[in-house]
Amino acid sequence: MQPHNHYQYAGFWRRLFAFMLDSLLLSVLTTVVLAALYGMNTALKLEDSIDWQNIDWTLFAINQGLPAVWTIAFWYGLQATPGKLLVDAQIVDADSYRKAGFGQLVLRYLCYLVSAIPLGLGFFWIAINPRKQGWHDKLANTVVILQDESLKPAEAYS
Repeated sequence: MQPHNHYQYAGFWRRLFAFMLDSLLLSVLTTVVLAALYGMNTALKLEDSIDWQNIDWTLFAINQGLPAVWTIAFWYGLQATPGKLLVDAQIVDADSYRKAGFGQLVLRYLCYLVSAIPLGLGFFWIAINPRKQGWHDKLANTVVILQDESLKPAEAYS
């Protein structure tokens, strides 16, 4: 286990910028898929509420499932989404500082809801936590570190 003081954690503003970029990319991707399947009018229509008795499950799966699969696939494959890659950040296991496991990343994604529900307090927690962990990071035992090679200890290359 590497001591955590060899790594620099990605802070609140860097992570917020990455999240906003990823949200924009996902919005465009989802709109393109919906437009291809349903036409542009449906793709651009915002639903005020979901009618669970007459729900279009394909539409629901695209709106909810596509972002989940996209995000978790990037996290698992590259340890970062495109936004995090742009800001030189990666998600790792909080204890070993190695690649986080698939189950850990699924839990991290699901725990976004825990971070978001109380007025986003779990995300703002990143700004005050010493290891820059949001509640979703704490619950999934992950940290977001900077990828800059100059910040890694020499033994990481052996």
